[in-house]
Amino acid sequence: MTLLEEKTYTTQDFLDDPGLAGYELVDGHLRERPVSKRSSAVGGKIFWLLLSQALKTREASVYPSDLGYACFPDSATRLRFADVSLIRSSRNAEAGDDPGFMPIPADLVVEVLSPNDVIKNVDEKIDEYLKAGFGIVWVVSVHWRTVTIYRGDGSIQLFTERDEITGEAALPSFRCKVGEFFDV
Repeated sequence: MTLLEEKTYTTQDFLDDPGLAGYELVDGHLRERPVSKRSSAVGGKIFWLLLSQALKTREASVYPSDLGYACFPDSATRLRFADVSLIRSSRNAEAGDDPGFMPIPADLVVEVLSPNDVIKNVDEKIDEYLKAGFGIVWVVSVHWRTVTIYRGDGSIQLFTERDEITGEAALPSFRCKVGEFFDV
């Protein structure tokens, strides 16, 4: 009996092959990026809200879900895509002109949960973000209409749709009710 060897991928493979767009790279192996119609709409609304404020103030650059992050010091074969990400303007030069994938951690990343997300994989991704130096991670539950914030200092905070959320140090001028995220 012959076993087929699973192909190991690199970040360069993602630059060369547009067919890998629906995947992330975890230690050289492909991992599908779960999506749904509703989670995509919520992610788009959050992107629009953050971008609108960032354009007014020039405090940050906001990126949609197609920007990959290749800034994980413990693995050169890891590439993660957040649903929304934000980098303060004062740090943008650290990334260089156009590196293909972002070589520096974001100040804020947003993960919008889809019905087919595996919690173990989401927890792993949060841990990877924080260990790599991402400042703030928002995990948005479309089902529960909540946002859980994970910070680099280890603190965790839950916001319901009635609560006001801010951009904290990533986008200090941003604030809105969490419920606005779900009005799509």
